[in-house]
Amino acid sequence: MSPLSFGFALDDVLVVTGAGSGIGRATTLEAARQGLRVVAWDLVGPAAAETAALAEPGRVRAEAGDVADAPAVRAVLEDVASTWAAPRYLANNAGPSSAGDLAFEAGIVAALGSVHTMTEAWAALAGADGAAMVVTASVAGTKVGTESAWYSTAKAGLAGYVRHLAAHRADRFRSNAVAPGMVDTPRLEGWAASAAGQRTLARNPLRRLATPADIAHALLFLLSPAAAYVNGEVLTVDGGWTVTQ
Repeated sequence: MSPLSFGFALDDVLVVTGAGSGIGRATTLEAARQGLRVVAWDLVGPAAAETAALAEPGRVRAEAGDVADAPAVRAVLEDVASTWAAPRYLANNAGPSSAGDLAFEAGIVAALGSVHTMTEAWAALAGADGAAMVVTASVAGTKVGTESAWYSTAKAGLAGYVRHLAAHRADRFRSNAVAPGMVDTPRLEGWAASAAGQRTLARNPLRRLATPADIAHALLFLLSPAAAYVNGEVLTVDGGWTVTQ
């Protein structure tokens, strides 16, 4: 068990998308240490399986697939509900990189539409008692812009989506988001040592990138009973970087 405790009930079920690496993997493994059962979902099957293999046996179930495929998503969640229990928690972490070469419309669908698809499928099964979902947004959509129009727009849209759900679906579940800054994941491998990376880190009061665990802890807090009265919040986790911009 983890030395941290967010008050989760033993064997409650959490679905984590984008669980094959980085923030999603860290969230999956910490949730398992907290005593949750976790569905580790990733577009890349071997990556999801690798995440599951790092956890206590039987606590993480790997799933491979596109979270934008509504029929497939519903089928998996229904199977999870029949074999474990209806998932009480959802961490919408999957999404394309800001460096992805996507047309504007395609980027919006990939980053925003897929979250809606997964959330609606999960909400149809989740029990109302303590259910919660959280989205990995970004400071690129709430505080600063990026060179990618679709990425900044989609991340801003996720913040708006969370606030909409918080206002209109609170009878069923709480909705929140985490807006990370720069995170030390495979997508940013080598960036911190670059000239641009060094300039950026020099403006960060904590002088470092976030670790995936830094973000995972914030995501799990917002999902947990410890945050039972937190709803509609977009929590910035960036070491204070954006307050210096």
